[in-house]
Amino acid sequence: MIKVAILDDYQNAFKQIVDIQKYKEKYDFKIFNDPFLNESDAIVALETFEAIFIMRERTPITKSLINALPKLKYIMTSGMRNNSIDLEEAKKRGVIVCGTDINSNPAAEITWALILGLMRNLKVEIDNMFQGYWQSSIGLELKGKLLGLIGLGKIGTQVAQVAKAFGMDVCAWSENLNLSHANKIGVLPMNKDDLFKNSDIISIHVVLGEKYKNLITKKELKTMKKTAFLINTSRGQIINENDLVQALKDETIAGAGLDVFNEEPLPQDHKLRFLPNALLLPHIGYVTAENYSKFYIQMIENLEGCLNSKPLRIIS
Repeated sequence: MIKVAILDDYQNAFKQIVDIQKYKEKYDFKIFNDPFLNESDAIVALETFEAIFIMRERTPITKSLINALPKLKYIMTSGMRNNSIDLEEAKKRGVIVCGTDINSNPAAEITWALILGLMRNLKVEIDNMFQGYWQSSIGLELKGKLLGLIGLGKIGTQVAQVAKAFGMDVCAWSENLNLSHANKIGVLPMNKDDLFKNSDIISIHVVLGEKYKNLITKKELKTMKKTAFLINTSRGQIINENDLVQALKDETIAGAGLDVFNEEPLPQDHKLRFLPNALLLPHIGYVTAENYSKFYIQMIENLEGCLNSKPLRIIS
């Protein structure tokens, strides 16, 4: 019997997707719905498990955690990239790490939920409706506005295509922007400084790495239009969070729509929670029934492959 820990299953989705009874003779699944308090808490909870299924970057799988789990043999993560796993240490320990496919369209879709929410003041108006009020704000139109994209990969491209359908102009910048691709889809390549100065909405769609950490600080925020909105559905560390809080307080920019944060779950007393011009979501960009089904079914496939000495979707 292989002991398998399902970590950070906030919505208790695993047992809705996987027929646990089908595997009862082979796997002893234990579902952890809540985040661990700290690494020590995680070590105590996981010390007897041979396999762990992890969701994105919710629980950091650090060098110290890996070495504190003597029975650990397999790590299965959603997606084929997870910066919170110490892959080098896992390799040293002989722990096999496998990933899954992931749909990119949900992140593009949630980006537009945030953009529309800010442009039409949905947070305020929805709250007002439940309190008995009627029409307290005036919204803005998307048509004719300039959308600046930081990153034009799969997700950025989908966001650009929707922008075009709304009648927006679109520009893009990244360290390795594909100019021919940008031209093909009608996106104007622009340098970083000009993008920040001219865009009405800036949306981030790059993969977090050293070159993109703290990409946006008070310097960049000060160059943005006072009427501009900043959207982040990528990773929290791309924006200096303290600088953003101050910019929102001072109304240096009009607002921000965020689905990602430096610390997740976002602490209850975090300053962002109390800013009226911040539209916040709890990192649900990838949280769809379609993605979750893909994640958990492929994690099972991966584990089966490992046990049959034919591992699938190995992350090196």
